[in-house]
Amino acid sequence: MQVGSVTTPFGRRPMTLAMLAAQVATKDVRDDACVDKWKLYRALCEARGKLGITDRALTVLNALLSFYPKQELSQEQGLIVFPSNAQLSLRANGMPEATLRRHLAVLVSAGLLIRKDSANGKRYARRDGEGRLDEAFGFSLAPLVARAEEIEFKAAEVIAERLQLQRLREQLTICRRDVVKLIETALDEGAPGNWDAIHQDYRAVMASLPRNSGVQQVTETLGRMEELRSNIVIRLEKLANVRKTSGNAYQSERHIQNSKPDSISELEPSSRNELGAKPEEEPRREPEPLKPFPLGMVLRACPDISAYGPGGAISSWRDMMSAAVVVRSMLGVSPSAYQEACEVMGPENAATAMACILEKGGQINSAGGYLRDLTRKASRGEFSLGPMLMALLRTAGLEVRRVS
Repeated sequence: MQVGSVTTPFGRRPMTLAMLAAQVATKDVRDDACVDKWKLYRALCEARGKLGITDRALTVLNALLSFYPKQELSQEQGLIVFPSNAQLSLRANGMPEATLRRHLAVLVSAGLLIRKDSANGKRYARRDGEGRLDEAFGFSLAPLVARAEEIEFKAAEVIAERLQLQRLREQLTICRRDVVKLIETALDEGAPGNWDAIHQDYRAVMASLPRNSGVQQVTETLGRMEELRSNIVIRLEKLANVRKTSGNAYQSERHIQNSKPDSISELEPSSRNELGAKPEEEPRREPEPLKPFPLGMVLRACPDISAYGPGGAISSWRDMMSAAVVVRSMLGVSPSAYQEACEVMGPENAATAMACILEKGGQINSAGGYLRDLTRKASRGEFSLGPMLMALLRTAGLEVRRVS
């Protein structure tokens, strides 16, 4: 009924090409076109970023739609609503009129509303003799009907992008977990390589990802993280193959020795038992000595120990071991316990263990007992400093923030 006419705003409000284009677009609306106003409103909420409108503007639009008497927007019922600012403010959760006018202007600029102002700028309607709406002045909802397909398409795009971003973030979280645990494994197994630098690469990749990142940024970060994971896996596979080969060679050597036809034990299998001798026990293999970790990584995981170094700083392992002696005395660890740790772990790793104990602070009741327990586990080959250092790195916040 009012669709297709071009009107200019009342008063000092200017007419713009965007407003003209929005009015012209309504000429293409079919007479039988109708859309569910609340379904369309939900699509607008999804697509608001692509349409350039805010949540407050949507609140005003929601209030305007509530003045439309039918569930479906259609030309047959008319598409103009004409509430006063006072009525509109009440339905917009008491929004001040100045704010209301500002957000109405946003909706008009976005091409979602058309002003149809009366001669004096008032909003009202005229009815015919039978009480039917004849002419109304206010806000036309015709652009919503004209752009319904576009709005729903944009909403579908937003939903698809959100799901894609969610999947990418999940993949990135899994990849991050893999990288961290693989680095821990490499440190625990004493794999050759500069694992401190590799961990720095991991941190640099995560630091490059903004907090509010989009699909493209997360995709790029995921690609770099997957490349880093692949490099780590290749290194660990090589180490596993080397150890497997060494183990096979050792087993083959034992098999050859036990297969000699003139072996005394084979010719006279029970002679020693007959003489009452005890079966010879296989010599116990000593655990491999712990390898020291990069000093830079230790200091990042345990920054507190730096204050106890010469001059309040640590720049070498000699400084680190001097600081560890000071910390040992401060925490009440006996010289014998620390000496035993040095003999079992090595002086660098013993100093690192003291730095970790200092960093844990109040979590440890007896520093001396804790160090002796670590030493016993290390002597049995059941302890590595790698997981402890990685845990402290995360606790200290050096592992980059999580992906949301």
